[in-house]
Amino acid sequence: MNLFQAIGLDRFNPAQGGVRGMRVVASGLLVIMAGLYLLARSHEAPGAAVGWGYLRAFAEAAMVGGLADWFAVTALFRHPLGLPIPHTAIIPRNKDRIGDSLAAFLRVNFLTASVVARRMYRVDAAGALGRLLAHPPQGGRTRAGIGRALATILESLGDDRFGAMVKGALASRLRGFDLAPLLGRTLDAAIVENRHAEMLDGLIGWASRILLHNEGMIHEMVQARTGKFMRWTGLDEKLSTAIVEGLHKLLDDMATDPHHPLRLKAQEGMEDLAHKLQHDPATRAKVAQIKGDLIDSPAVAAWLDTLWQGARLRLIDAARDPNAALGGQVGEALKQLGATLQSDPRLRATFNRFARRMTVGLVADYGDGIVKLVSETIRGWDARTVTHQLENAVGRDLQYIRVNGTLVGGLIGIGLHAIGQFI
Repeated sequence: MNLFQAIGLDRFNPAQGGVRGMRVVASGLLVIMAGLYLLARSHEAPGAAVGWGYLRAFAEAAMVGGLADWFAVTALFRHPLGLPIPHTAIIPRNKDRIGDSLAAFLRVNFLTASVVARRMYRVDAAGALGRLLAHPPQGGRTRAGIGRALATILESLGDDRFGAMVKGALASRLRGFDLAPLLGRTLDAAIVENRHAEMLDGLIGWASRILLHNEGMIHEMVQARTGKFMRWTGLDEKLSTAIVEGLHKLLDDMATDPHHPLRLKAQEGMEDLAHKLQHDPATRAKVAQIKGDLIDSPAVAAWLDTLWQGARLRLIDAARDPNAALGGQVGEALKQLGATLQSDPRLRATFNRFARRMTVGLVADYGDGIVKLVSETIRGWDARTVTHQLENAVGRDLQYIRVNGTLVGGLIGIGLHAIGQFI
């Protein structure tokens, strides 16, 4: 806490700490010190109260301190009172050198490949992008910028590597998903709501159609397995016909009678299967094995590749329109990608490595150009612009220095006056 804050004068700042308001307060305090000095001088005389001497010493030293700090602060930005005093207007006269020094500082401390690579190791680009995609902004420049950046990224990424990453992440999520309990709960719900009857009707209808289209094959099978006597007497034909008619009657009875023994038996089998899918480790292991075999099959791999290629092309086309890129099915796909970037360590590490290499490459290619741009931009500013920018940035604190100098100078004056009284 400085003296200005200690005595509470910061409350009188009309611009809430603005440069102009602070300058008014600092200059006003200097005027007050001048008034106190004149007042003390007018009352200081032989035999007058001792306090007038101390007040004069305080005000006199305060004016010296305040004027000295005013000169120092003003000399940074302009010539005091417009006089071309040497070593004043320091910032306007050294504008180009300041720009070159700032550009060199930027190059050495920020735009070298080693510095950027070291800093990028601490940056979780995948996590940041994942959070942004999972919870995209609803409007503004950020939303439009996301779309353009996404299109650029998707076009620049190597399809083989990035596509393999995405397809691998999708296959990994499919492998990690426990399918058996879901199938069991779905079958349980269907039985409770009597929707399994439609499934049984469908199966019975399918079996009837298969039987109808394969009656000839059944006749041939029966004839091939009967003896010569039965074929000579024609009993094989009667037997095969009886078998076919019996099967048709069985299926018709099952279709029309909801309490048919075989139909009830099928329902019991479905209930038992639903229970095993949810609670039997062996059944769940079999389902997981079948699921794994399907995922590893060439057909599923080709399906995933087709799915990714189509999604990538649609994403690139849609990314050029921010509303399309972050809305609808594409937006949902991006949200899923954002969630995967946050939850999949392998994909996250790969993306961060890619972002680190890309950033280091950009710095290596364009670092000198960025430094030159900064230096030339500052050189292109006129002295008044530079002075105004810097004064707005630090002028408030510099006015505090003036106030502190005034008050500290006054206290030093009191101290010196007291020493003089006792010597």
